[in-house]
Amino acid sequence: MKLEHIQARTLHVRRGALKNAFSYSVDYVLTDFGVETPLLLSRNHFNLWSLRDNRHGGVRGSGRGLRWFKEILADCGFEVDTAQLYLLTQPSFLWFHFNPVSFWIAVVDGTPRAFVAEVDSTFGQRHCYFCAHDDFGPIRKSDTMVAKKLMHVSPFQKVAGHYRFNFDFNETAIDIRISYENKSSGVLATLSGTRLTATNTSLLWAAFRRPLGAVRVLALIHWQAAKLYLKRAPFLKAQPAPEQFVTTSHSDQDLAK
Repeated sequence: MKLEHIQARTLHVRRGALKNAFSYSVDYVLTDFGVETPLLLSRNHFNLWSLRDNRHGGVRGSGRGLRWFKEILADCGFEVDTAQLYLLTQPSFLWFHFNPVSFWIAVVDGTPRAFVAEVDSTFGQRHCYFCAHDDFGPIRKSDTMVAKKLMHVSPFQKVAGHYRFNFDFNETAIDIRISYENKSSGVLATLSGTRLTATNTSLLWAAFRRPLGAVRVLALIHWQAAKLYLKRAPFLKAQPAPEQFVTTSHSDQDLAK
């Protein structure tokens, strides 16, 4: 596999009495850690774009990268040796890094069997949601994984309710849907894009088309937060981090059995 560059689109829609919605383009890369990278993207070294192992897989800032994902899979009873393992994430731009959500993906025979949504908040916290069927069967777009919300992500949403995850990961595209639901309130977030080989040209174009990478993402998040604040949305102070680091979700199908 060659390193892939997903020039994706993200959509956020707020539910409840106070409405808000936005859609932005964003750059993700997909790696299996065993591929050569274009000159403009490095692993564990400074570059225009970079991926660093210590930013993923485990405690924020002290990650263990792919080793951590393998341990999580093994602890859950998954046969790690049978799978191709990937990380879908936003790369760092120069010195700047902020990644609201990354995804660890385990694929067997061309179909995804397990996902870990690695969620970072603007409060400096991280929590992970492990998503798989009880028998580690294929995860299809129509399959919904449900997990209780445990981490404070947005100052405008309570730590209550649950997430509903839908994943579509195929040979040509990714399409991920995360629906946070707390009674009549919540947020729908989507990420979708075509899988293309990462090249120096695509990475350089992204730097011009979406300058500053992670800084731009963080600025857009704060811009939307400012709009909600001016609309008098209830603002909650940072809540304590959850005691557990990984939450295991269950699919609607498995819960119905």
